[in-house]
Amino acid sequence: MTKIFHLNGNNLSIHDVAYIARAKAGDIQLIIDPHALEKMKKSRQVVLDIVKKGKPVYGINTGFGALASKQIAEEDLAQLQYNLIRSHCTGVGKPFSREITRAIMLVRANCLIQGFSGVSPETIELLLDFINFNINPVIPEKGSVGASGDLAPLSHIALALIGEGEVDYQGKIIKSDFALHQIGKTPAALGPKDGLALINGTSVMLALGCLAFVDTERIMKQADIVACLTLDAVRGTASAFDLRISQLKPQPGQVDVSHNLLKIISGSEIIHSHKEDGKVQDPYSLRCIPQVHGACRQTLRHAHEVLDTELNSVTDNPLVFADTGDVISGGNFHGEALALCMDYLAMGLSEICNIAERRVEKMMNPHFSDLPAFLTANSGLNSGLMIAHVTMAALASENKYLCHPASVDSIPTSTDKEDHVSMGVTAGRKLHEVVSNVQHGLAIELLCNTQGLEFLRPLKTSPALEKVYTLVRKHVSPIGEDRIFHKDIDNLTRLIQNDEIIKEVESLTGALK
Repeated sequence: MTKIFHLNGNNLSIHDVAYIARAKAGDIQLIIDPHALEKMKKSRQVVLDIVKKGKPVYGINTGFGALASKQIAEEDLAQLQYNLIRSHCTGVGKPFSREITRAIMLVRANCLIQGFSGVSPETIELLLDFINFNINPVIPEKGSVGASGDLAPLSHIALALIGEGEVDYQGKIIKSDFALHQIGKTPAALGPKDGLALINGTSVMLALGCLAFVDTERIMKQADIVACLTLDAVRGTASAFDLRISQLKPQPGQVDVSHNLLKIISGSEIIHSHKEDGKVQDPYSLRCIPQVHGACRQTLRHAHEVLDTELNSVTDNPLVFADTGDVISGGNFHGEALALCMDYLAMGLSEICNIAERRVEKMMNPHFSDLPAFLTANSGLNSGLMIAHVTMAALASENKYLCHPASVDSIPTSTDKEDHVSMGVTAGRKLHEVVSNVQHGLAIELLCNTQGLEFLRPLKTSPALEKVYTLVRKHVSPIGEDRIFHKDIDNLTRLIQNDEIIKEVESLTGALK
């Protein structure tokens, strides 16, 4: 059944972005809310009235950037917009994925629908048609510095709208005019300000942030679940998760994680089997899970605040105020808030992977774990999961350089008129790399700790974690002799990338925080 979204520029959520971006063809339909459409028409009329009066107004009848002082004749205004789009299509590198491309188009449309951009409503309706009919412009990843909008990548979308770009449609890369013909539409006819409105905003970095946020929410819960499996595999203690400890240091994330861990591990036979084993304290990677995982959750809280605000904001320039007829130049296209929050979120994710890598090492080490070396019964002849840990170490280490903040960089452009930029798209692209690395890292920890449980049978872990173990065994069999572990890691990574593990646990524990 098709799910219909009535967009008014103020009602889109981060989870809506991910849902729409990842939806299959025919699953969703996007429509402009009638009230929002009226606002768009009024701001459009302001632009047309300015053209008639002939007074120079930036973005409507002038050049752009450092060429803002050059007034353009009325008869050349349409050509001005086409020239803008063509000249700004300078992106390089591999194309963005289908889901990122769809998210970019969605958040750009949502911004323009608010009625402060003076853009032609018909052009935005065509942009929504691209999403509804699963037409995805080819957008090179690189070329934005994160201020004056994400000009280059957004221009590649605009180029597709006017029928001159390339799109991915029904699994083939074709010219956009042909794809438009296939769905019974004609290319957009750009008028005053249309081209500038399409490309001058934070839509690319915002789309990257929204998709990464939804994946990170899942990762944070999964990290708690996977850590509890490791705790039992090495016969650690849950005493450090006592809520009385966190109540004396009530950082919100720490308190949430402590609640989660106690729910997840509740009823474990393994924990009760070694209460008197002489261990006084576990290593920090086990004992300090609430403090570390909790702090990482704080980066997610901040990201939600920033992304949610930006998502229903107007981020282009200049802005059209239809109630007064004013057109005012500003700087809402600057992506500093997004760049900073995505750099921060990447650091939180990196720490999830860092502490998970330490837990994997503990399982490899028989002197600590009392498990067979590298989790294989016949070590020597078999290497077991020795190199799976090396891969985990490589991922954790790569995250560290990916966490160098893009937002502290700036480089002037446009003859120094655009003299401070955010590098927000760079921050977003790095964040997605970190997300992928952490997903693989948690998959490796899951491969290791479920194997560790094999050596503790017939003792069982908690009911919730036994459900996770059973789910894992549907995808990965217990390890006897050495085999190609790459396939196991891939299978578990796909499991980490969806909600199955969380659903299994929450079916017994209730909603995790």
